[in-house]
Amino acid sequence: MSQSLSLLYLFGSFSPAAADPWSRRALQLMTAFGNRARQVVAADHCEGALPGGVSATLAQNPPPLSGPVSVARYEAIARAMRGHDLVLSFGAGAIDAVMARRAFPRDTPPIVHHEDPSDATSGGSARLYRRIALGAAAGLVVTVYGAAEAAAARWKVAGARLHAIPDGIDLAAFARAPDAKAVGGFRRKPGEVAIGVTLDGASDEELTLLVRAVAGLAARFRLVVVGEGAGRAAVERAALAMGIDDRLVLPGGLTPTSAWLGGVDVLLLPMRRGAAPPIVVEAMAVGVPVMALRGGAVEALLAPENRALLSAHAAEVSLRDALQPLATDATLRAATGAANRAQALATHDAAAMIARSAAVYAEAIGRPALLG
Repeated sequence: MSQSLSLLYLFGSFSPAAADPWSRRALQLMTAFGNRARQVVAADHCEGALPGGVSATLAQNPPPLSGPVSVARYEAIARAMRGHDLVLSFGAGAIDAVMARRAFPRDTPPIVHHEDPSDATSGGSARLYRRIALGAAAGLVVTVYGAAEAAAARWKVAGARLHAIPDGIDLAAFARAPDAKAVGGFRRKPGEVAIGVTLDGASDEELTLLVRAVAGLAARFRLVVVGEGAGRAAVERAALAMGIDDRLVLPGGLTPTSAWLGGVDVLLLPMRRGAAPPIVVEAMAVGVPVMALRGGAVEALLAPENRALLSAHAAEVSLRDALQPLATDATLRAATGAANRAQALATHDAAAMIARSAAVYAEAIGRPALLG
């Protein structure tokens, strides 16, 4: 790949801190491709500057990716895409770029869209819109095989253009032993099970439900809640109300995740469906069982042994009952964690994700040596 190749990354909302999975993936790709191509990021909303070491630039006048249906807006998006060899659009907020490619195909480069079907895009006008738009895409990338099946059924994307490429992480970093000092003030007592929760993206109601469910466990436990923000107060109030404030650990924000995640026995997620946060694959990589709501994107990522343990309902009694076996059975935790680790090794290696993505992009532009 040479500097003569130009890649345009489009987002409705882009987080250089990799706070969402698609931003995280794009940054991994930009880093891997490096200075062997001209890389430009354009987003309606950008939450900060690109991190150091990423060979890319932020567009100063990005095209209007969101807004009402407008031929003029689609034309402006298509105009911004011209001059690049390939466009990579990420998430629901960038689907209008695909429609712009359909409306104004002349001299507009091929586009590969990245989006998992969700409840918001499963019916009505959103589904029809994607069926029309994605006919112009050189490819659609989703993160799990279940999402590929849904995209084929709902959006009518042909199999040859549909690619399930799981998120990738640096598995070597998560194979190391956890840092015993990563969680300040936390020293596990004999017989205790450590249940980890992160505040990121969780509402007060979701956090309160988690605390109440954990409080009902018939087990010796410590609840380790990592992160900063308003949710801390909700956790403290709920723990005090349930009489478990002496078993609550609030270390604040901790990075990197690999330093502390292996120090908990179970990772507990909010009881909701939707996109799977990056920490799910990270927990799998360190061999930690994950507790989540059955029937969502998280379930599709996990090993079958872990899927069988998930909570059937977003209610504290259902969650408590689902957690109980993991909280009391160290052998079950070890076996579930090992199965997750094996699943991560098989499907979530960052190098494999980059190589598979590069192959899709190379096919789209007819350049078989994209990674050179």
